[in-house]
Amino acid sequence: MQPHPKRRYHLHVRTTIQQVQAFKDRQERFAVLTAYDYSMAKLVDECEVPIILVGDSLGVVMLGYENTLSVTMDDMVRHTQAVERGASRALIVADMPFMSFQVSPEEALRNAGRLLREGGAQAVKLEGGVTMAETVRRMVEVGIPVMGHIGLTPQSVYQLSGYKPQGKTIEVAERLLRDAAALEEAGAFSMVLEGVPAPLSALITDRVGIPTIGIGAGSHCDGQVQVIHDMLGLFSDFVPRHVRRYAQLGDALKEAVRKYTADIASGAFPSEKESFTLDEAVLRQLEGKPHKAASGQ
Repeated sequence: MQPHPKRRYHLHVRTTIQQVQAFKDRQERFAVLTAYDYSMAKLVDECEVPIILVGDSLGVVMLGYENTLSVTMDDMVRHTQAVERGASRALIVADMPFMSFQVSPEEALRNAGRLLREGGAQAVKLEGGVTMAETVRRMVEVGIPVMGHIGLTPQSVYQLSGYKPQGKTIEVAERLLRDAAALEEAGAFSMVLEGVPAPLSALITDRVGIPTIGIGAGSHCDGQVQVIHDMLGLFSDFVPRHVRRYAQLGDALKEAVRKYTADIASGAFPSEKESFTLDEAVLRQLEGKPHKAASGQ
């Protein structure tokens, strides 16, 4: 069989959900990062990060929304397509946006199917525990890998009265334990714990057999996820407490832009190095010919 002329064939084997489980079984910590476009996904993938999350956080860091609630399925499909084109090694997990899965399991299946079929993702992530367990079960039964997400769930920001840690009272902590157990029983291959007190995330991680991925949930989770624009200093509207800046690329970018504009103003850019030449004979012919006015003028 001859390769399709327009189809890309990846040379690397992607991370599988079985390999993600093996990280926990071996007690090996692993990293997860967000990416929302081709260029960033390619760079992250070259660093062999095993999981790339196309998070609905793109609504805030890429599209400038106040929160994630305005993100649409079309947004998620388009950005997931871009990430899939850039990453050939990582397991690509696409977020299910607000109201794409809450209405009914049937609608959730259709939308998750779009993220896999059109977007090119290998798994989806959705928020919720006990209330979403039946939806997760249906999705897993038809072959869609699901990553759960409990604790501080950004799509419920209004119900939670803001981005506050979850699980500090006995009632909420017990609910999160039930949520985690329900997601595992429903067949989720992993779960994100966001904004959960470290001792509680340690308890959840110990009780469930599937990997936990923390964000603002302490060091006891099996993996950790960060928004790449946060850790690289590319997003400065606010800095969550759980973020560690590994670079200040925003400052470097602004310095580069200032130097670029200054070089243009001074005439230092472009130089001969950034310009194309013309054969002297061609130039002499052009200079020696009188200018002809355009027809009709």
